[in-house]
Amino acid sequence: MLRDLSYKDSEIDKEINNLIGKEFNFLEKIKRGGTGSHQLIIKKSDNYIYEILSKSYELNKCNIEIREKGIIIYFRSRQSTYGLAIPYYKLVTFKVDNNHYTLTYEKYFLKIRVEYNSDHKFLKKVLVEKAKFLNQDI
Repeated sequence: MLRDLSYKDSEIDKEINNLIGKEFNFLEKIKRGGTGSHQLIIKKSDNYIYEILSKSYELNKCNIEIREKGIIIYFRSRQSTYGLAIPYYKLVTFKVDNNHYTLTYEKYFLKIRVEYNSDHKFLKKVLVEKAKFLNQDI
């Protein structure tokens, strides 16, 4: 679910929290060794996200946050902040080559460039969290 998060809206927050869970509290974030990624460069996207990103002349970057039941990918275009909330059961991840991953959810996809070893570890952590969550529901 792609939403404009530029302004605080309790209905959108509730919608996101119902889909992928609430943000982890401070202690839980420390226990998990962090729940957010560094800035990742967006190399390619679907047409809908491309329309949003093409309005900005800046380098397109995103951040990923791990939640209880999924992830949320944040990116900016001009003055607006967008969030793509993806539940684990609909998240599809491909490692394209050594430095590129594709994250897919229904009609949306983002191809991102990963530059640092810590980013590779973070994406591996996302896959581990997904596996834990999916095994929990069986």
